[in-house]
Amino acid sequence: MNPDLDALKPYPFEKLAALKAGVRPADRSPIALTIGEPQHAPPAAVLEALARHEGDVARYPATAGLPELRETLAGWATRRFGLAPGSLDPARHVLPVNGTREAIFAFVQAAVDRRRPAKVAMPNPFYQIYEGAALLAGGEPLYLDCNADNAFRPDLDAVPAEVWREVQVAFVCSPGNPTGAVTPLEEFETLIRLADEHDFIVASDECYSELYLDEAAPPPGLLEACARLGRDDYRRCIVFHSLSKRSNLPGLRSGFVAGDAALIEPFKRFRTYHGCAMPLHVQKASIVAWNDEIHVRANRDAYREKFAAVTEILAPVMDFAAPRASFYLWPAVPGGDDEAFTRELFAAEHVSVLPGRYMSRDGANGNPGAGRVRLALVAEAAATAEAARRIRAFIERRY
Repeated sequence: MNPDLDALKPYPFEKLAALKAGVRPADRSPIALTIGEPQHAPPAAVLEALARHEGDVARYPATAGLPELRETLAGWATRRFGLAPGSLDPARHVLPVNGTREAIFAFVQAAVDRRRPAKVAMPNPFYQIYEGAALLAGGEPLYLDCNADNAFRPDLDAVPAEVWREVQVAFVCSPGNPTGAVTPLEEFETLIRLADEHDFIVASDECYSELYLDEAAPPPGLLEACARLGRDDYRRCIVFHSLSKRSNLPGLRSGFVAGDAALIEPFKRFRTYHGCAMPLHVQKASIVAWNDEIHVRANRDAYREKFAAVTEILAPVMDFAAPRASFYLWPAVPGGDDEAFTRELFAAEHVSVLPGRYMSRDGANGNPGAGRVRLALVAEAAATAEAARRIRAFIERRY
C-alpha cells in the first residue's frame, strides 16, 4: 500500500465518536449539529429531472460533460461574479465534477510536482480534505492560522517570501468552514499577486458562496477578483463550486471547477484516467438546479431565520462573531476546553457538536480551534432552536 496513507490523520468525526464512546446521554431526542449536511428539502424540479432522465444510466458519460451543462455553469458564474461576457469559455474554462470534495482531492494530485518543494497552503482550521490531498500528493501542508484577531482569515503578510517560494497550491475557503469568514476582494487580489510572484496556484473552495445572510452582499469570489484585475484568462486561479449546500443536494454529488484553461485541460486529462465522469441524468438535473435561483433565495431565508433564532438564544451565554455566510457558528466555549464541553453537553442534553481542535492543527501559537466548537445549523428550524435552548440551559447550569 502507498506509505503516504500512514500520514493521514483521523477524520474529525472519528475523533468525535471516540470522545463520546462510553457516554450515556440524557433520555432526550438526539440533535446533531456536527455534520454540514443540509436537511432542507431538495428542489422538486431537480428530483423530477432525475426521474425524467433515469434512462440515461444506460449510456457512458464523457469526462468533459455535456456542452449544455458547461454552458449553464459558465453562464451562472458569469452572472454571479460579474465576469466579462464570453470570458469564461464553457469549452476551455469549465469542468463538471462529482462534488467539491472529490474535485479538491483530485486536483491536488494532478497539480503537485513532486520533483521540487511542494507546500500546500491552507487555512487553519480547515476542511480536512485539503490536508489529506496534500499528503497523498507528496506535498507538505502549510497551516495558516485563522484567529479572531484577524477576523478568522490567514495573515498573508506573516508568511516569509522564502516560504511562499515553496508553495505550489494555496487554498482559500470562502465563506469559511468552520468560521464563516468571508475573504474580501482585496485579499483575493493579494493572493493573486503572490501567486504571480512565486509561481503557485490559488485554489478557492467556494461551496458555501450562496449561503449568505445579507441579500444585498453576496460573498465575492476568486474569479471576480480576476475580473477586477483584468485577468480574463484567470491565470493561476481555479474555483470549486457545488450544489450540495446551495440547493440542498449533498447526495447528488454535483459541482464544477472553473478557471485557468492551462489548469483545466490537464485536470480533465487526469480525470479521464481517474474515471469519475458525472452520470448523464445527474448532469441534466444539475442544469435545472443551476438555472433556478428561486429555491436558493428561499434556502437563504430559512438559514437567516435559524441564525436569528439561535443568536438570540445563545448570545447571552456564548461568545461568537456574527457570521456573514455559511451555515456554521464558531463560538468560544465557557471554560475553554472544547472537548470537555462537547462530551458533557452530549451527556447532559443529547446534543452533539464538534470540538474546534478537531478541525485544526497545532502551530507555534497553539491550536487555533481549541476552545471553540462548530455548530452546523442544518436541521429544520424547530430542532435547531431546541438544540440552542438545550445548550444555553447546560451552560447556565454548568458554568
